[in-house]
Parts: sequence; C-alpha cells; structure tokens
Amino acid sequence: MLNEQTVEKLYAMKLNGMADAFKEQLHMPDMNELSFDERFALLVDRQWTWKEDRRMKRLLSNAKLKINACVEDIDYKTPRGLDKSLILRLSNCEWIRNAHNIIITGPTGVGKTYLACALANRACRMGYSAFYIRIPRLFQELAIARGDGSYPKIMKKLAKVKILVLDDLGLAPMTAPERRDILEVIEDRHGVASTLIATQIPIQM
Repeated sequence: MLNEQTVEKLYAMKLNGMADAFKEQLHMPDMNELSFDERFALLVDRQWTWKEDRRMKRLLSNAKLKINACVEDIDYKTPRGLDKSLILRLSNCEWIRNAHNIIITGPTGVGKTYLACALANRACRMGYSAFYIRIPRLFQELAIARGDGSYPKIMKKLAKVKILVLDDLGLAPMTAPERRDILEVIEDRHGVASTLIATQIPIQM
C-alpha cells in the first residue's frame, strides 16, 4: 500500500520517469541487492532521461519542420555538391552557439529544404529551439499580424528562437513592406541567434 501511494505521489508531482522506474524496481527481486544510493541513482537517471525526451519532442513539435529529416540520413552519393565534412561540422551545432548564419542555395529539387530541416532537427536534438517557415507564409502572417495587432508578438517570437529556418527566399519579387519585414527579422537576430536561409538565388562571390 505504501508503495502504491509513493507511485501516485510521484505521478502527482509529474515525476513520471521516476514513477515508472520505481514500479519496475518493485517487480525486480535482484534490485534488493543494490544499495539505497544505487537504486536512487537509477530512479534519478530515468527521470532525467524522461524529462530530456519530453523536451526534445516539444522542441521538434514547436519547430514545425516541413520534413522529418535527419543529418544521419543525408544522401552524399547523389552528385549535389554537398561537402560531407562540412555537414558533419555543422552537426555539432557550434555555429548556433556562436550565432552564425547559413545560406543554402541551389536549383529546385536538389534537397535544400531537406538539408535545412535536417540541420534544424539536429539542433532540436541538441537542445536548441527552432522554427521553420516558408518566406511567402511568413509575409502573409506578418501582414495579417499588422492588421490585428499581433505584429510585435510574432516579431518577438521570431527573434527569440535559436535557429530560424526561412525557406524559399526569392520565389517572387518582394514588395516594399515585405523587404522591411525581412530586414527587421534578420536585424533582430543578428549576433544573437542563428538564421538559416534556403533559396534558389545564387550567392555572388
């Protein structure tokens, strides 16, 4: 009875990982051979793992990634000009810690969106917040926000996220308000957080 009450209290305190581990320990006779410190350490480890798993799932859900892509699944065999060593370096997310930015360019169909989502997915798995949005949708939402008064709230959200993925830049000529919007978004994030842009527009060297 006491064990049941303990489990209920753990769930009530939202210590679900610890509660699950404790219930498992109750059905494992060999657990009695462990010391209190060892058993307690196992409970804490399970709670930590449960909490980190929930956090990662929340980050991935909030990122709204268009594709469920992973850097581990990137195809380097197809000739697309991908530098595997560069992708592996980017996978350690040092560029995000340093608030650096990335521009991915190339024609339609080469996998720009996949690569962008894969890097954002990796960032979420490393504990960073991310958000994906296509440029046309961004301009649409900002135009609506300007009318209903939620513009400052959206701009604050875009400025706060650690990696902002802006896809399909330059599909159509931008209006003056749209140019100001994109400038404000990038200016708010400059030197503070990372922005990843995917575009068909070639970068002039």
